[in-house]
Amino acid sequence: MHTTESALVHPVTASVLAMSSGRLGAVVAGVVGLLGIVIGGRALARSAGRARSAGGIGNGRAGGGVAMGLGLIGVVLGGLIVATADGGLGTGNGLGGAVVAMVLGTIGIILGGLARARARRLA
Repeated sequence: MHTTESALVHPVTASVLAMSSGRLGAVVAGVVGLLGIVIGGRALARSAGRARSAGGIGNGRAGGGVAMGLGLIGVVLGGLIVATADGGLGTGNGLGGAVVAMVLGTIGIILGGLARARARRLA
């Protein structure tokens, strides 16, 4: 069995409408990173004294920890997909979504850290 040169040069691409494992992983990582941003933003608002009566996580410190954890999970999942993607951007392997998930996760970590620092300072 011999392979052709074109099979070695061009990675296998996913169909436009197909949900490949890379795309699915990138979506999951992006949603986790986005949850980290939302919870981190709410925790930062709570630690600043705003939104005390709103429902959700009790204080800015706990919410900051949750946001940092979710952000870290988003960054790690995104990094795993970037490391295992077979092709470049536009091949359907989830590389673009994974990079976005890593950015979202990093923002979630930063917001969570700011909320924890502010809650510690005010306590």
